Amino acid sequence: MKTHDFYFDLPPALIAQTPIQRRDASRLLVLDKNTGATEHRHFFDLPAYLRPGDCLILNNSRVLPARLLGHRVPGGGACEILLLIDRGDNVWECLVRPGKKLRTGAKVSFGDGELTAEIAEELPDGNRLVRFFYEGIFLEVLDRLGKMPLPPYIKEELQDRERYQTVYSKVNGSAAAPTAGLHFTPELLDRIRQMGVKVGYVTLHVGLGTFRPVKEEEITDHAMHSEYCIIPQETADLINETKKNGGRVICVGTTSCRTVESQAAEDGTMRACAGWTDIFIYPGYRFKVMDALITNFHLPESTLLMLVSALAGREHILRAYEEAVRLRYRFFSFGDAMLIRGRARRETVSTDARTDDRTDATAHGGDAETANANAGSADDTGTVADDDAVCRTAEEILREHHAAFEELAK
Repeated sequence: MKTHDFYFDLPPALIAQTPIQRRDASRLLVLDKNTGATEHRHFFDLPAYLRPGDCLILNNSRVLPARLLGHRVPGGGACEILLLIDRGDNVWECLVRPGKKLRTGAKVSFGDGELTAEIAEELPDGNRLVRFFYEGIFLEVLDRLGKMPLPPYIKEELQDRERYQTVYSKVNGSAAAPTAGLHFTPELLDRIRQMGVKVGYVTLHVGLGTFRPVKEEEITDHAMHSEYCIIPQETADLINETKKNGGRVICVGTTSCRTVESQAAEDGTMRACAGWTDIFIYPGYRFKVMDALITNFHLPESTLLMLVSALAGREHILRAYEEAVRLRYRFFSFGDAMLIRGRARRETVSTDARTDDRTDATAHGGDAETANANAGSADDTGTVADDDAVCRTAEEILREHHAAFEELAK
């Protein structure tokens, strides 16, 4: 299967640049993975598609302010270091820029010397091992000096760091947010629990490889990045119990999906574990655990688009994406959401839930048609890319995305 088989044309104006004011007011495209049928709702309608006995699996990793801007010592030239993996003993695997200037032995200063670093080693893939020097607690220093490592397609400055964290984030370690979870509010999670749906947590520290472009022509030639993940015993037990009782395992985000699928036995049995995963899921993969997926809209020709295509079929996914473009859904990290599911039986929603939804719909754009008309509004839906960029093509977005990573690797 070719990488270009996963291309779709995306107007850059639909790339969400800022989060919406209320997390669960984002739009929700519901896709039946078996038939390709679609529905258009809001994220606060999610309980309509859940059943007592189901379980949601969420990734509780928390994003580090991992982007450090400093200057070389001596010389004073501006430079950037992006933390990827904690290798221990104050050494981190990092991406650096400009790579040509930051060779082994180069020194960097941040925040008037509050934090300094030395390039300890250059790795074969272009990454660096960087040793840091500081006084106090590293995470506190990082919190003062670091910036959120937003994806290269987001050009706007993030005003509130917590909007790039899920409300249930707990374990520090990610270089990017598990963005499907950004739509949840504490109130929505409470509603879901009250209807008899269990919630379990895994941890996968998202690496920047999530955004690394697929350059190979054949998708099977792509080398997948590794990420560290943890499945607690209580989550393993929850998944096994849910399966035993006929419930569905619904993963929130591709990171939760990759975590459980990489660690499950062939019969779908889950066990507690911790370790690295480089699982690459693409069409032809047989899912062992996950029954349904909540996810955002992904980049053309990305491994994440290949993963959702494995679940619902490439044709169904690309047709749904075409529909989302036509209806002006917002794309990528701060964009709208998709629920990919199979229709086992008709779901019902309580009268109270429907009343709440109608109230919320009135406050946040009403029905799908009203939401479509308001898709570019900064008041309720956050900002999208500048309309001047509409003339650019998805091919140009991909070239820019590739160039950003190539520059970091130089």
